[in-house]
Amino acid sequence: MPYANSNGVKLYYEEAGTGTEIIFLHEFAGDHRSWEPQMRYFSTRYRCVCYNARGYPPSDIPANISDYNQENQADDAVNVLDHLGIDKAHIVGLSMGGFATLHFGLRHPERAISLAVTGCGYGADKGNREQFLSEAEKVALQYDNNGSVAVADFYSLSSTRVQFQNKNPRGWAEFKTQLGQHSATGAANTMRGYQKTRPSLYDLEGQLTKLYVPTLIVTGDEDEPCLEPALYLKRAIPSAGLSILPRSGHTINLEEPDVFNSVLHAFITTVDNGRWEVRDPRSLGSAMLGPEENK
Repeated sequence: MPYANSNGVKLYYEEAGTGTEIIFLHEFAGDHRSWEPQMRYFSTRYRCVCYNARGYPPSDIPANISDYNQENQADDAVNVLDHLGIDKAHIVGLSMGGFATLHFGLRHPERAISLAVTGCGYGADKGNREQFLSEAEKVALQYDNNGSVAVADFYSLSSTRVQFQNKNPRGWAEFKTQLGQHSATGAANTMRGYQKTRPSLYDLEGQLTKLYVPTLIVTGDEDEPCLEPALYLKRAIPSAGLSILPRSGHTINLEEPDVFNSVLHAFITTVDNGRWEVRDPRSLGSAMLGPEENK
């Protein structure tokens, strides 16, 4: 099996295709297999890489919860690129991977051709922060006490996953099965060390306003915890565009693979052609008056 070393942690990865590189960072409930529709689609044109985050076998499962944090998640992606001899890549992440993608851009902007931050925002709302932390600990305890299969039984039926089940029962069943195959220890450590400790997006505004890497924000319109944060990110990041997928939940790359791939491909192509620019400041003025009349 191919592994990259990230500061002593072995990370299992897969790659396919040739050309400009794209690296995919998976969500908490997924792993490298979650990106199969994107690996198949984009590897006909690009060199595509996906890997299992720390805590997701066959990647290593660090014993210390402190080893699971936002900085390590972003830096793991850099170390995978280093292992493969890749200088810069398009970085694509969903949910947990979306947060890692965003922080990759903040920590290592020179290594990113672009950032696709998708399904990102749960836990950001400060008004619901305590609820988020409480629910995260409950999930971690379920992993401790009952194991991954039991967690998959309820986690796969959350308010932002039922859209996937309704549209594609077979695909959703595969997602649920794979979720139940995760390491209970690795998942509990990830939930406690990474999910519960990552900063709210709203605390990053000073950094976000200085992020000029081409950025695409994507979310489903029924992914309620991510809707407002997605709009916030669009407004805060000068180089950001926003795409909202209709009648869609959280697992958008699997739930709507054709639409997701189309939106992502258009973004990457635009960036590669040098046509993705920062927001024109005139778009922040009056919706009726021109810049001169608005003075």
